[in-house]
Amino acid sequence: MSLKIAAVALGVLVLAGAASGTDLKPRKKKNEDLSANPLKNVNSKQPDKELFDKAMLAMKKGRFDVARLDLQTMLNTYPESEYRMRAKLAVGDSWFKEGGTAALTQAEAEYSDFITFFPDAPEAAEAQMKVGDIYYQQMEKPDRDYVNAQNAEKEYRKMINMFPDSTLVPRAKQKLRDVQEVLGERETDIGLFYQSRENYTAAIARLSTVVDTYPLYSKSDQALLGIGDSYAAQAHAVQMAKGLNGAVKERLQAVYLDKAAEAYDRVITRYPMAPHVEDARDRLVAMNRPVPEPTQAAIAESEAEEQSRQPMHFTDKTFDIIKHGPTVVEAVHVGDPSLDDPKRTLAADITKENIALLNAANGKPAAPADAATPTAANEPPRSDQPSSAPQLQSPESGTGVGVQIVSAPSGTATADKDAVVKPVGPDKTVVPAAEAPAAAPDQINEIKPGSVPAATDSTDKKKKPKLDAADESSSKKKKKKGLSKLNPF
Repeated sequence: MSLKIAAVALGVLVLAGAASGTDLKPRKKKNEDLSANPLKNVNSKQPDKELFDKAMLAMKKGRFDVARLDLQTMLNTYPESEYRMRAKLAVGDSWFKEGGTAALTQAEAEYSDFITFFPDAPEAAEAQMKVGDIYYQQMEKPDRDYVNAQNAEKEYRKMINMFPDSTLVPRAKQKLRDVQEVLGERETDIGLFYQSRENYTAAIARLSTVVDTYPLYSKSDQALLGIGDSYAAQAHAVQMAKGLNGAVKERLQAVYLDKAAEAYDRVITRYPMAPHVEDARDRLVAMNRPVPEPTQAAIAESEAEEQSRQPMHFTDKTFDIIKHGPTVVEAVHVGDPSLDDPKRTLAADITKENIALLNAANGKPAAPADAATPTAANEPPRSDQPSSAPQLQSPESGTGVGVQIVSAPSGTATADKDAVVKPVGPDKTVVPAAEAPAAAPDQINEIKPGSVPAATDSTDKKKKPKLDAADESSSKKKKKKGLSKLNPF
């Protein structure tokens, strides 16, 4: 009975294995993954193609120095090969994949050379894109060095402007949105810091730069809200200022409140679906100002932007502390990023605007912006208003000799009336008679004539005078001791 049960069980297992084997696909031999090789589908046994495939395989295994050696051998041996463009680009890829500051610098040089040699090739857009990726990988957090972020922004803009028909343009635009998210975060943090220190002029300058340059920044509504709060704080400071006329205070306060209300209105009309819209509405209601209504197009645009953002999770905040680069999960994924150069608003411009508003409130005309003061007599010439050229003047007195035309055949010098060059000096050019030199003073000799000075003996030495015991202090006289006291001498 046990043998029958075992036979039945074995049969069931065999049938189950056969049934399951019919569902599985036959295994194939695992081949090398050459997805990094753009020419893997090209069936060619030419030597240059063999070298290229060998280099791609070495790069796949992380042997970048071997890959570069094979590629350089191919370029030097087959300069007319049809794969030379891909080989030249692959040299830069080997440096790019190797990583490190020095390797990335070398990769940027290789990509720049490729664009110079093959500017019309489709691969030139790929090379320019990778130049931007080099700086993108080296970006720091918003509160750190931002040079790499600025370079990445410049390179991505260059790629989009130079190759607008490339298939890599959508990816370049998204990278540009991420970079502008980092730069906008940096400027906003600095502006809010100035606002917390009550430096409202610098805060307005920084936050205005954000909203004008990076309109797709995720916290643009917060930046506009900070601008409005800074203008409202300036209005309050004018109201509490001492020494200003009441009418002047009223005019300045009205101007600053209008600017604050304009910033709050812009939050509602441009970003109606942003998180800080209700704060802007509350501030307008507190100021007794009308609350604007956004258009349907603005609502749809803002909603699309907010839906494209990814929320910040706990894991993102945790990894942000650990990893090197910034976190850009909140960057927008729709809309065209700004392709123009950043238009910065300087604090000096805001200060000049405040001075102009104060002068207008006092009824004073605005001073011209480019008024240049003339140069004084004893000061060096200014670049904006150079001094006049010096004028030659004839001396009023003296015997100065000017230009004179001598044309008399008899040897008498007379001035020609028809000469082009006229005399500059006076008419009387008689040279005064030379004066006799003054007599030299008499020599003074202290030795009388006929007397011979006494010769001094250089060998004589001054004798040292005897020491007078009376002049010595009593402290130098030693007291007698023992039997010496009985000696009277």
